[in-house]
Amino acid sequence: MKETTKAIHTPYQRRDAFDALQMPVYHTMAFEFDNADVMADAFCGRTNAPDYSRVLNPTVTHFEEIIASLAGAKEVSAFTSGMAAISAMLLSTVRAGQNVVSSRHMFGNTYLLITNTLRRFGVEARLTDLTDAHLVEQAVDENTACIFLESVTNPQTEVVDVRELARIAKAHNIPLIADTTMIPFTQFDGEALGLDFQVVSSTKYISGGATSLGGVIIDYGHFPEISRLIKKDAVFNLGGYMTPHAAYMQTLGLETLQVRYDRQADSALKIARMLEKVPGVVEVGYPGLDSHPYHDLFKELYGEKAGAMVTFDLPSEEACYRFINALKMVHRATNLFDNRSLAIHPASTIFGPLTPEEREAMDVKPTTIRLSIGLEDPEDIFEDLNQAIAAATA
Repeated sequence: MKETTKAIHTPYQRRDAFDALQMPVYHTMAFEFDNADVMADAFCGRTNAPDYSRVLNPTVTHFEEIIASLAGAKEVSAFTSGMAAISAMLLSTVRAGQNVVSSRHMFGNTYLLITNTLRRFGVEARLTDLTDAHLVEQAVDENTACIFLESVTNPQTEVVDVRELARIAKAHNIPLIADTTMIPFTQFDGEALGLDFQVVSSTKYISGGATSLGGVIIDYGHFPEISRLIKKDAVFNLGGYMTPHAAYMQTLGLETLQVRYDRQADSALKIARMLEKVPGVVEVGYPGLDSHPYHDLFKELYGEKAGAMVTFDLPSEEACYRFINALKMVHRATNLFDNRSLAIHPASTIFGPLTPEEREAMDVKPTTIRLSIGLEDPEDIFEDLNQAIAAATA
């Protein structure tokens, strides 16, 4: 079956008692067992029967199984948010005295997790230019736990050749972990590119229009010890397991993922092309544009459609504030890949707690606006953007 069919027709682990067409929401904490032996097997992981919804729930399991089928993964683990998934992934991978090789081009909280939080536990952050294989080779040593990257960086729109990083990771027998939130895992073969794990904020494309928070780890089974730690230590001891209601909402979101992604990506390309021609726009960042420095590499890795995040630069930070204030239809809000179009000034919001020096080192410019293109008519979206840019740069 093709991906869109799998998302709708992946069977339940067990037949529903009432033959419901959609997996029910099992909003229950505990589950009944026939006898002590069956109960012991479930609690000790010798069977896949649910025992307690903090660590195993049928609605969440079904959601995980659909994603595993779509991604061609060995296992999938679902968490309460994208950051919970990233935290569980890294805490299952690193140990005190080791280092993580990554980039300064990261989402703000991921950057702080790696540079601040993990540092308190004796883990070094080695931040380098992941687009330069030679520099990555120099950064990796016998104490490197993993290489971590974002498929398309937010908001810099940098694209790294993951195949080169996979070659380096394999040579050192360490996992290559990618946050692939910006491009749905249905659009490319992560394992064929050399990824060992994907982490995804399922709040974004998967949830079906920002219906719920969630995150997933997609595990190709190349590092069994890390896989075990994710399923046992991270889920059992950290307590970040996805809720049944979120899993239900995101299972519904998977059913319409492809049609929504196609629409949003097509609209984003159309709007990015129009923005390039608007007076007052200094630069547009979108990998789908022929003018983008990573356009060809992006197509090789992830296909023709380049997602729904578009960035553009205005002449000054003050102009960015005026633009945000002048919007009439596009919402002033954070998040990505809502059904509604959203706009935000990353330097003063998402990256606002960082120092100006940190933002400069991360290439988060005070002149950048980040857009999340929704499902509205692209002409209507552009009309609002155009009038707000005119008001901001007059």
